[in-house]
Amino acid sequence: MAYQFTLPRSIFIGKNALEASEDAVKRLGKKAFVVTGRIVTKAGIVATLTGYLENWGIEYVVFNDITGEPTDFMVEAGVKAYKQTGCDFLIAIGGGSPLDSGKAIAAMTVLEGKISDYLGKEISGKFPPMVLIPTTAGTGSEATKFTVVTDSVKEIKMLLKGNSLLPELAIIDPSFTLTSPPGITAATGMDALTHAVEAYTSRKSTPLTEAYALSAVKRIFRYLPTAYSNGSDEKAREEMQLAAFEAGVSINNASVTLVHGMSRPIGALFHVPHGISNAMLIKECLTFALDGCYERFGTLGRIIGAATEEDDDKTAAWSFIAELEKLCRHCNIPTLEEYGINRQEFENATEKMSEDALASGSPANTIKEVSKADVLKIYKKLWE
Repeated sequence: MAYQFTLPRSIFIGKNALEASEDAVKRLGKKAFVVTGRIVTKAGIVATLTGYLENWGIEYVVFNDITGEPTDFMVEAGVKAYKQTGCDFLIAIGGGSPLDSGKAIAAMTVLEGKISDYLGKEISGKFPPMVLIPTTAGTGSEATKFTVVTDSVKEIKMLLKGNSLLPELAIIDPSFTLTSPPGITAATGMDALTHAVEAYTSRKSTPLTEAYALSAVKRIFRYLPTAYSNGSDEKAREEMQLAAFEAGVSINNASVTLVHGMSRPIGALFHVPHGISNAMLIKECLTFALDGCYERFGTLGRIIGAATEEDDDKTAAWSFIAELEKLCRHCNIPTLEEYGINRQEFENATEKMSEDALASGSPANTIKEVSKADVLKIYKKLWE
């Protein structure tokens, strides 16, 4: 059966990637709308970007009002500012929130109505050219046709998709991740791992996505502990950015599964950062899916060195889960209780969360059938 495989149009990756992208950026327009957040601005990373833009003779406007994970209100403010300032292309720089916001803003400068009108629809249009520059290693947004925006009225995280959301240019420079603190490094690293594992075990996986996903999993297990414990280790940072990109490419073409479906409602209702809510769920969700495909999970166990070729698939699969638990502990991933979430409030919300999780479509990609009762049971297990 034939399948489609998509990537950003052009990619610069490695040390000095921004500097090397000069000609490619110049071709996109004369005035850039720079979408970012205040943390990235405070770290001096935005100043590095704008310094290059000035040297290249490109005008710019900085919109640094992305405060936390993107909402429809942030997107509306960005669209208004883009239109008022006469920009002709867009650069998003930061973690997943600015990158997702940038995609949504670009789309809504062209599309009619509100962004919530496009939930469940394929987004398409001739959007302003986009440059995406990640400053964390995890979301993979620079490689995907997806954006996640919270509907403030319905309190749901909307997964919006369409090939038109792929950037014209992705610039992946590991030096921009050196200032990422341990907590962010852990959250984004676990997000990348979730992407890779879900893509590899997805019903939509293909030979190409499998290659990218396995490479990402192997890199993350080897280098995330170092990047978390010693953020100045340039080799670990570079490998984690490569892994995040590989994982992003994987989900772009094979999609995510149960973990992401259940994670988004936790983020929407309890404001847990996306990578952390993924990490809170990953062990229980993958344990649920394990017997749906021991062969795939067994391969994961072998490629990270947790099992040998002599181990059968079931043994190797459980070895992978054991190593996953160790990695979560190393990165100090909190439980719901440790994060400060009230158990009664959480339990009161599980009906809505389960329905929202299934409605997102992601759980349906899981290698094993998933029912609402299964989702409710997993949410309950997070407190055991």
